[in-house]
Amino acid sequence: MIYLILSIICSVTVGILFKTGRKFNINAIQVITVNYIIAILLCLIVVHRDVPFDVTNAPWGLLAAQATLLPLIFLALAASVRHMGIVKTDAAQRLSLIIPLLAAWLLFNENFNAYKIIGIAIALPALLLILFKSDNNTGNKWLYPGVVFLGFGIIDVIFKLIISTQTLMLVTSLLLVFCGAGIVSLLIVIYDIVKNKSRIRGINFIFGLLVGFFNFCNILFYMFSLKAFPDNPSTVFAGMNIGVILLGTLAGILIFKEKLSRNNYLGLILALVAIVFITLSQLYKIATF
Repeated sequence: MIYLILSIICSVTVGILFKTGRKFNINAIQVITVNYIIAILLCLIVVHRDVPFDVTNAPWGLLAAQATLLPLIFLALAASVRHMGIVKTDAAQRLSLIIPLLAAWLLFNENFNAYKIIGIAIALPALLLILFKSDNNTGNKWLYPGVVFLGFGIIDVIFKLIISTQTLMLVTSLLLVFCGAGIVSLLIVIYDIVKNKSRIRGINFIFGLLVGFFNFCNILFYMFSLKAFPDNPSTVFAGMNIGVILLGTLAGILIFKEKLSRNNYLGLILALVAIVFITLSQLYKIATF
């Protein structure tokens, strides 16, 4: 259970770092680029030397799509945290799980039981309530968490497609995606420097180190959690999603004094209920559709 708690803390810490970075006027793409460099180095350190690195039959199309999408969605996440806060961003990211669930139903012909259908039915209005904008929000900044929702859902689907090819080990796939994402984000940094005359600043490197470390630890501890509960992954799944939403909400309200409307709070409650039902769908096999 300690691994799961550490994973939740690391996940929310990434959002806190981006929110805090606003005070230091950080350049998000520079931070994200350093993040991937750190993730690659840590991945090489953690991966055992005996793990084979055979990329002969790698699904390069899927890997390239994932490597391109990851830094772009990371930028959307940074913008969402900056403009809409940690609470809505974390909730939108966690509710994105309904996209791979729908993909499993529509693309992979997976049977749905009543719990899963109820969970998805509750998750949709929950998302709308969480992203509800007040009349004074004329900038339509609620679109940022909306992109986070769609982006992370699509990323999850692509990861499932990569795993389903069974041509690469998971660790190898992760390393290749990190390398590709690092290259894509570096190209964006170069474009930003040439086009917008942006300067490379030390503060971006510092935040990149921190984001890269906590982002990697989030993935690592999550994998350890799944290994610790091999016969009950739903416990990890529920704990992670509910934990991130609750801790993210506490961090947003207590640390950054984020204000939420009644609709937002109702949406958060419905989000937790939706995740519980989706988790129950993994535990109990009842009427399938």
